[in-house]
Amino acid sequence: MPTTLDQFLTPIVFVIFALAIGVLVWGYRRAKPFGKLGKLAWLQSVVLMAPWLLYFVLFSLGLFLSLPAVLILLLVSAGIYIYLGRQMREAGQAELLRQKAAQRLQNLAKEPDQGTTVGEVNATTSLEEDASPIPPEDLAIIKGIFSIDSFFATETIAYQEGAIFKGNLRTEAEDAFGKLSAKLKDLMGDKYRLFLVEGSEDRPVVVILPSSNDPQPSTLAQKNLAVVLLVATIVTTLEASAALLGFDLVDNWQRVGETVPLAIAVGIILLAHELGHLWQAKKWDVRLSWPFFLPNWQIGSFGAITRFESLLPSRNALFDVAIAGPAVGSLVSLLFLIVGLILSREDSLFQLPVQFLQGSLLVGTVAKVILGDALTKDIVAIHPLTVLGWLGLVINGLNLLPAGQLDGGRIIQAIYGRKVARRTTIATLIILGGITLFNPANPIPLYWAIVVLFLQRQLERPSLNELTEPDDTRAGLGLLALLLMLLTLIPFSPNWALRLGIGA
Repeated sequence: MPTTLDQFLTPIVFVIFALAIGVLVWGYRRAKPFGKLGKLAWLQSVVLMAPWLLYFVLFSLGLFLSLPAVLILLLVSAGIYIYLGRQMREAGQAELLRQKAAQRLQNLAKEPDQGTTVGEVNATTSLEEDASPIPPEDLAIIKGIFSIDSFFATETIAYQEGAIFKGNLRTEAEDAFGKLSAKLKDLMGDKYRLFLVEGSEDRPVVVILPSSNDPQPSTLAQKNLAVVLLVATIVTTLEASAALLGFDLVDNWQRVGETVPLAIAVGIILLAHELGHLWQAKKWDVRLSWPFFLPNWQIGSFGAITRFESLLPSRNALFDVAIAGPAVGSLVSLLFLIVGLILSREDSLFQLPVQFLQGSLLVGTVAKVILGDALTKDIVAIHPLTVLGWLGLVINGLNLLPAGQLDGGRIIQAIYGRKVARRTTIATLIILGGITLFNPANPIPLYWAIVVLFLQRQLERPSLNELTEPDDTRAGLGLLALLLMLLTLIPFSPNWALRLGIGA
C-alpha cells in the first residue's frame, strides 16, 4: 500500500520533536553547574524553541495555526526572551560584584593594613579605589559632596563607568538632589553626572557617571533615515487620502492634486503632535532627536518616534514632554472632528454606513451630540474633516498606549515609576496580541505590537532626580490622557450603539 503524505511526515515530526527534547535535556545538564546564570541561559533557549515545537506538535496532530497565531507566539516568545536577558544581566552584575568583594576581603586578610583585621573593614571601603572605574583622585573629591544634611554615603560600589553610593537620605529628595548636584558641579564641572534613584533594595542611592555616558546626538545616517521616513510618510499619506476619495493613487497619479488638501490636514495633525513635544522640551531645556515617522498605507502614518538627546532633569520633565505631543495633537484632531460634523450635510462628500461611527466610543458620542437623529439612518453623510479628525485621534491614541518609549509608556514611567511601566508594557503587548488573534482582519494591533516590541519596548533611562514624583495635577492629567486613548480606540458594542441611537 502506498505511503501517504501524512504517514511520511508524522515520523519526521516525531524525530524532530525527540531531538529537540534531547537537546534541551542535554543543555540543562550542561547549564546546571553554572547556577542561576546557566539556568537563565537555558531558559532562553527553551523560549526560542517553544513556538516551533508547539507548531510541529500541532502539525503532527493535523492542526494548523494561522499566520496571526504564529506571529503572536513569536511575539510572546521574544518578550519572554528579552525579560530573561534582563534577569541574566542583573544576575551577572550581582555575581561580578560578589566576586570582587570576595577578592577584596581576601587581599585584606592576606595583607592587613596597619593592623586592620578583616572584621574591622567597613562598608565604606569595599570596592572603592581598586574596583571603581572612577580615578582615585576624582573619587576622593566626589566623596566630599556627601554630608549629614543631604545624603550620608556608607558604601561605594562600582557600576558601569562610574559608581553607586549607598547610604541614607537625610532630607527631601528634591532638596538633597539640588545640594548634591550643585556641589558636584562646583568641584568637578561637567565631568560627571549625578543621579538620585531608587536602588535594588528599594532605598535611595546616588549614582555618579561620567558625562561621556550622556545621550549622543543623532548621527548623519540617523538623520538621513529620518528624511527617508518623512518622504515615505508623505507618499503613504497621499495614498491614504486617495483611498478616502475612492481611487488608487498608484494607478491614478494624475489625480494627485485631489489628495493634497486631505494630506495637508493629516500633516497638520502630525506636526501639531511634534510641536507639542518641542514646546515642553524647550521649557525643560531638553534636546530631542529628529522625528522618525512611521508610514502606513491605511491611515498615512502612525506618528513618529522621537528620542531624547539629553538627560532629563526629573520625572516632571519626562511627563510634560511626553503628554504635550498627544495633548496638542488630540486637541487639533478633536477640533477637526467637531468642525467636520458641524459642516456635514446630506450632500457631503463621504456617504458612509452608520456602523462606521460605532468604531469609537468618543467619536460616536460626539457625532450623536452634533448630528442627532441623522445617525438612525443606514447611511450618514459626513464632511471629510470628520474622518481626518478621527484618524488624528487614532494616531494620537496609539501613541498613548502605556508601553515602553511610547508617549503613554513615558507617562506611566513618570507617574508610577519604572517597575509599573515594565508591567504595563508587557500587558499592552499581550492585549495587542490577543486583539490580533481574535480579529486577524485588522492588522493595526499586530503592526503596533511589532513596533513596540522591536523599536520602543525599552523604558527611558532614569532622570537625574528619579525619586521626586510628579504632583497630583500631573497624575490626574496622565489618567485623563489614558482615558482619552481608551475612549478613542474602544468601539461600541452593537446593542449599546443601538440604544444610544447610533445605527438603524
